[in-house]
Amino acid sequence: MNYKIELSKKAQKFISKLEQKDQKRILQSIYKLPFSGDIKHLKGLSRYRLRVGDYRVIYEINNEVLFVNVINIGNRGDVYK
Repeated sequence: MNYKIELSKKAQKFISKLEQKDQKRILQSIYKLPFSGDIKHLKGLSRYRLRVGDYRVIYEINNEVLFVNVINIGNRGDVYK
């Protein structure tokens, strides 16, 4: 099953500011969603987080239409605010 993955403008902006190697590592992890990586469900929300080193990717999954929406990407402590 192939999920369509969409990045929000906020996520795209954060990735564009990173070094090339970090961009590649994060994007490779995102395109493996929703099945691999260090994934946890966020309590009280219908969202998940993916850990990629010191970065966190916050996303939502819609299994009915095979869609993953990446909401935010950020540093470990700042992304949850």
